[in-house]
Amino acid sequence: MPVNTAPRTQTFTYVEGEWLEGNPPLIGPTSHAMWLGSTVFDGARWFDGMSPDLDLHCQRVNRSATNMGMKPVMAAEEIERLALEGVKKFDGKTAIYIKPMYWSEHGTSYSVVAPDPESTRFALCLFEAPMHTAKPSSLTVSPYRRPNPEVAMTGAKTGSLYPNSGRMIIEARQRGFDNALARDMNGNVAETASSNIFMVRDGVVMTPVPNGTFLAGITRSRVLTLLRQAGFDVREVSLTVEDFRNADEIFTSGNYSKIVPVTKLDDREFQEGPVARKALELYMDWARSTAA
Repeated sequence: MPVNTAPRTQTFTYVEGEWLEGNPPLIGPTSHAMWLGSTVFDGARWFDGMSPDLDLHCQRVNRSATNMGMKPVMAAEEIERLALEGVKKFDGKTAIYIKPMYWSEHGTSYSVVAPDPESTRFALCLFEAPMHTAKPSSLTVSPYRRPNPEVAMTGAKTGSLYPNSGRMIIEARQRGFDNALARDMNGNVAETASSNIFMVRDGVVMTPVPNGTFLAGITRSRVLTLLRQAGFDVREVSLTVEDFRNADEIFTSGNYSKIVPVTKLDDREFQEGPVARKALELYMDWARSTAA
């Protein structure tokens, strides 16, 4: 029985000068991306008439392409313009995920393994994706680790990193949890399998210091800034699993769902805390102010 390749929600993709509806066939079996994983992407959001930090997401996808050995073929400003053009194709009732992507079509002349930067292709995919902001989540410590920059392409938001996240989530779900708390190779907490993480202890907000093993996200940076401006003591430090187990409050940040309170870490239960609520309030107030 053939697999249904239709997208699960309304989707439009810009590629090579035109907007296509659905899931256009763009990558063939000989494409470098299909064969050897040369893909990068980014993810922004449109909801309630606004798209916070869209410009920064468009800039980051170009940095990811460069770090992956590809050649960005679209200016960040043009990606942003196209994204807002694409938003108008939807009815505006459901939140939208904005996903600019690059991939290589061929390998270099000296090695098929290395992507040929001159064969870089671009697509911009927008699809409906409801927000799950503030929906509580449970975590368990994953047996799998985040890789160091020496062993994986951690300097890019690349699809090749996500199978590791996928197996973390699958393993966590098999044990009855929503997501996984991931450690780096030194045993310190890095993030969850799909988002950045914060903890609060004695009024101090803490989040793992960026060390190259995880993507220090754009939403994470925005939340850090907003909390500091609101007078919170916010620190980027090395944190252990035990630090999180002894926290007063845990929450995550990410572009897909913005702020999510953590109500359970293994056998430790937490209340939805005031800092997470404040972080979401600050973020939404800031987003509305930039959209006005």
